[in-house]
Amino acid sequence: MSIEVRPVKDGDFFAWLDVYAKYAEFYDTQLTDQKALVLWSWLTDDDHEEDGYVAVDGDRIVGLAHVREFARPLEGDRGLFLDDLFVVEEERGKGVGGALIQTARSLAEERGLGVVQWITAQDNTDAQKLYDQVASRTSWVTYEIDLAAARAQAGNA
Repeated sequence: MSIEVRPVKDGDFFAWLDVYAKYAEFYDTQLTDQKALVLWSWLTDDDHEEDGYVAVDGDRIVGLAHVREFARPLEGDRGLFLDDLFVVEEERGKGVGGALIQTARSLAEERGLGVVQWITAQDNTDAQKLYDQVASRTSWVTYEIDLAAARAQAGNA
């Protein structure tokens, strides 16, 4: 296996979509055509903050990473957030995830950013084995207010 990590390109859409759909399924999230097309439009728009990378083995996409910069006010700098990181099941444990993370790290270093951060599900213990090798686990607890669900619930009331 010879893995190359590179930015997404226009001809990648259907292969990327296949992997991204598996990512959504892994996290039990419904991926609609509209959501996929919106994300793809972001990834292929040079002016959008979200960047996409794929891990390719020959002509086959075996993993993906989506990243974006963010401000860190207390540090007075910027960081890189790894929004999505996924490797197809049959390629896990072969260095693909590490190569995608290294690409994010190299990108952050090239841009002079202060940190690379990401989150994962608490029960994603297989991925955490890799993450614990390449990064430091933080003590932060994540919260969210799901405004889309609140709007949907208010619309049903």
